[in-house]
Formats: sequence, structure tokens, C-alpha cells
Amino acid sequence: MSLSIGIVGLPNVGKSTLFTALTKKGGLAANYPFATIEPNVGIVDVPDSRLYELAQIVEPEKIIPATVEFVDIAGLVKGASEGEGLGNQFLANIRETNAICEVVRYFSDPDVVHVDGKVDPASDVETIKMELILADIATIEKALPRVIKDAKRDKEFIAKQKIMEAVLEHLNEGHRARTLDMSDEEHELLYDLHLLTMKPILYLANVDESMLKEDLDLIDGVKPIPVCAQIEAELSELDREEALEYLSDFGVEKSGLDTLIQAAYDILGLQSYFTAGKQEVRAWTIHKGDKAPQAAGVIHSDFERGFIKAETASFEDYLAYKGEAGLRAAGKLRMEGKDYVVQDGDVMHFRFNV
Repeated sequence: MSLSIGIVGLPNVGKSTLFTALTKKGGLAANYPFATIEPNVGIVDVPDSRLYELAQIVEPEKIIPATVEFVDIAGLVKGASEGEGLGNQFLANIRETNAICEVVRYFSDPDVVHVDGKVDPASDVETIKMELILADIATIEKALPRVIKDAKRDKEFIAKQKIMEAVLEHLNEGHRARTLDMSDEEHELLYDLHLLTMKPILYLANVDESMLKEDLDLIDGVKPIPVCAQIEAELSELDREEALEYLSDFGVEKSGLDTLIQAAYDILGLQSYFTAGKQEVRAWTIHKGDKAPQAAGVIHSDFERGFIKAETASFEDYLAYKGEAGLRAAGKLRMEGKDYVVQDGDVMHFRFNV
């Protein structure tokens, strides 16, 4: 399963600096608006210490973490929904991601110009929120006349018309589409519109070092994740043990990357399971609530179609009984069928018909 997070924000909030640090990729980081024109894309390993604990038991040839795709999208300015700056391109790039990570400037640096002349996180968030809302209003207003016409000849379109009209009213009141109470069926009816404000959103507060442990106020009803882009840049040059030691000097347990990815997993309802063998120990990303055949399908569609059983152990049992042989001897290796709901950390081996 591919997870894509769009990093957005006003110009000069530290977006590209943060992207470069998180992905260890030399993206252009410059102190002027629209330095990022085409979106930079970086693939990042999902940090999960459980992989290394499994590897100590299995001693595989390779360790393969799950991955997240970060997309550094051009800085947005007021009026983007009407094509200002790189507005149309910015909005099109967001539509292709699973979630939005908005970088909000908290740091004070007189050498880095703020697009509005002052550091005001709440105002910055409101600017982007309104541009996304205005873009969604335009999308619905363009599509609605056709749906109304279709509803007159086919009653199946009436439900779609009603939910589109309800969302349009909600947007015009200044709310994100995602905050409107609607059923799963109504969500599905809106899917083809690819509304920007239906996407989950995380706020990343780019702070000074001194603010890293501060309890920040809610933004738009969401708790921002404090990250110092400069510290992340230094962490990106260290190995795993050195990075942990460096973080402890600031009294912080996790890097911004760890915290961001975990928050993204939570907001998207994702979890990991593992496969473990001499060739590789690997993490796979699935949705919470997925059943065994769906989990198998993430490896290969043939696994899902021909699914028979899944040999399964919890991560804790796998460690306690020191691998598959110990689990079998203790009778702790379970055979799960098609209705088994996979749990976070399960270690699985699938049986299937070709």
C-alpha cells in the first residue's frame, strides 16, 4: 500500500528545508517564494524498532521497512484558488496525496522573510484553509448542474445531489467538507470529486529549538506537532544510535519524522504487519480492520485471490518464543482464516492456491 503525504504551506515557512531533512534528499531550499515549482518527491522508511527485534531472531539477509512518500508542494499564496501564484498546480498536486501535512511557521528569523510580513500561525492556517475551501466550492459548483440534470432522469443520482448540496452549504459556512457528518455511502458518492478538504490534515509547527517541548495551542481544532527543521537537518546526517543520543540532549524521545509518520498512520487508520524469513524481514502497511485476505493482497493480488490460511503469531509471542520453531513447539502458531481481522504487529505467513 502506497502512502503519500503532501507537505504544504505558505512560502518561506521552512517546507523545503524540512522536506530535505526528512527525506535526506537534496531538494532546493531557497529564501524566496515559489522556489519549489515542480513538487519534489522522496520515499522515506517508516521507523519501526520491531523490525530489528524480529531480525535479531530470524537473522535475515535483508530488513525492509514500510515506506511513506513525501511530496513537497509549491508554496501557496492568498488567491491560489483563483490561480494566483502557482495556485492551480499546487491544488492539483494536493489532490494526488492521501493526507496533507501543513507546515506552519512558528520560528522567528529576521533573515527569512514572511510572505505577510509577520509570524502569525493562526492567520497562516486560515489562509490555506480558505483557499482549499474555495477550490472545493468551485469544484462542486462546476459538477452540480450535471448531477441535478442526471437526477431528473435517474433517481439513483438524487442521493448524490443531496450530499453535494449539503457539502456546498457546509463549505460556504467556512467549514472543511471532512467535518460534515455523513455516512460511508455519502463519502463514496463524493469520491470522484476529489475534494481537498475531505483529506485528513496534520499541522507541523516549525519551531525554534527553545520551543520544541512547549505545549502548543490547538490550530483549527488540531494539536500541531512541534518540529525544528534545523534539528531535523542535523539528525538526517546521523546514524540511528547517534540520532537517539542527539535527541536526548533536547529531552525529546522521537524525531519529527517518527512523530509525523505515526500521526499520519493514526489519522489514516493504518497499521503494520510483518513477514519474517531468512530472505527478509519486512513490514507491510494495511488499514485497521483489514482481514487476512486483504493483508495478503498487499503482497500480491494472487495471494488474496487464492487465500487459504494465514499462519499467524502476535509480535509479542514471536519474541517470547524466539521465532517460528518455538511457536510451533508451544502450540502458539495460529491458523487464521478469511474472517480473521489482522492486528498491528502480527507476524504472518500465507498459504494460497495459485
